[in-house]
Amino acid sequence: MNIEKNIREDHQAELTVEVDAERMETMKRRAARKLAERGKIPGFRPGKAPYDMIRRHFGEEAINEQAIDLLVDEIYPEVIKQAEIEPAAAGSLEKIESMDPPKFIFRVPLAPTVDLGDYLSIRQAYEWVAPTDERLTEALEELRQMYGSTETVEREVKEGDYVLLTVKGSKEGAGEGEDLSDLSRENTATVVRSPDKQQDDEWPFKGFARELIGIKSGESKTLVHEYPKDYEEEKLKGATITYEATIKTVRSVTLPELNDEFAKTVGAHYENLDQLKVVLRKDLDERSRAEYDDKFFSELIENIKEGAKIKYPPQIVEHEIEHVLDDLRQRLTSQNMDIDAYFKVRKTTKEKFIEEEARPVAIKRLERGLILDEIARKHKIQIDEQSLTAEFNQTLNQLAYQGAVDFEKLNKSNKATQERFSNAVASQSANRLLTRRTLDKMKSIALGEWKPEDDEIKQPTPEKEETPTTPENKEEAESQQQ
Repeated sequence: MNIEKNIREDHQAELTVEVDAERMETMKRRAARKLAERGKIPGFRPGKAPYDMIRRHFGEEAINEQAIDLLVDEIYPEVIKQAEIEPAAAGSLEKIESMDPPKFIFRVPLAPTVDLGDYLSIRQAYEWVAPTDERLTEALEELRQMYGSTETVEREVKEGDYVLLTVKGSKEGAGEGEDLSDLSRENTATVVRSPDKQQDDEWPFKGFARELIGIKSGESKTLVHEYPKDYEEEKLKGATITYEATIKTVRSVTLPELNDEFAKTVGAHYENLDQLKVVLRKDLDERSRAEYDDKFFSELIENIKEGAKIKYPPQIVEHEIEHVLDDLRQRLTSQNMDIDAYFKVRKTTKEKFIEEEARPVAIKRLERGLILDEIARKHKIQIDEQSLTAEFNQTLNQLAYQGAVDFEKLNKSNKATQERFSNAVASQSANRLLTRRTLDKMKSIALGEWKPEDDEIKQPTPEKEETPTTPENKEEAESQQQ
């Protein structure tokens, strides 16, 4: 068997395989027997007709087709081994070049390869700063808003009011077919905050709610807003949007006093306001650090990727796209919407969504994962059983706290179901722990703190094996003690 190997630009191997004519002839006779076993030939018992009779009865083409299937199944593992390639997925028979001599062309997706380049020299400062006391005050104010009481009033909008309204937006110079559905909302709510408490993520723009001051329920107001040219959302960069806001309901808000009684209302386990502040401060710190870490590591991975060479076949991207779509389906299911309805609301098609949104996300996720895997491999990052057990228990506690799993129902299920659940949680816990340790390693490298000896795996010292006591060695040990 002769093999010619050609590595394509898309990280697939094209293998031209020429097989001995004798081997092909053997496969044709085996194929003929299989055909004869399945089909009745007059005058012969199943499988007992001679080869020439089978060929006349079924035809040369049917025998060749069956023989090729048998041959490909038999030689494919040999081809992969002889070509010395590592496949990422099953290959395919692309073409039958000829039958005399038998020559086939296979295409095999190759396993991804990652060359990280000079990633050890990359430096990136870690400058997370804990939220200020002002942010804690804002968080307490947000809690007061959540626990405040409201009542409908028949007057103009004032600062502090809770307003229910309908907003319809139109874009100046919008292109034909441009999706502007997210510029309008039915029955949306907003709070009219003081200028010093306005939030950057206020929809549709910061300060919008204050523009409603002075108008009453049933009245409308037209607002024209020009977004900056460097606005984060692409279709709103430098755009001029006209919003038609119609007030449906105005509700005044009465906020509770910020005292120990309020703290007890927020949660039964809070004894006083100071205790609430401590817990709230911790939560603010954790969320702030998590947000900073997301940005820090995203930038660090992008910096590593700039100097890296990552190769993978298109089949892996397609596989990752399916994961992106599955994730979307799960989110939509929780909102009682299917994916086809989602495409209609977005005024797009599945094909367009995949190319414009799902594919870029899939490629980013894939390349991020490959970089993390390669760093974990190079630095021999491992997880120990004790840490995995702790992570497993923490994952279970989170699922219970979120109400994501009905543990009562799970406990009543059969053993196989419980094992599948346990294995899934264990896998999730292991992946999360490994990712966290890999990110920690990347951070230490970026900060210039890493040293090669940090990666040395310390093997546990084996316990001394005890020698079984026998009359002979017992006597010898006693003589040595004397």
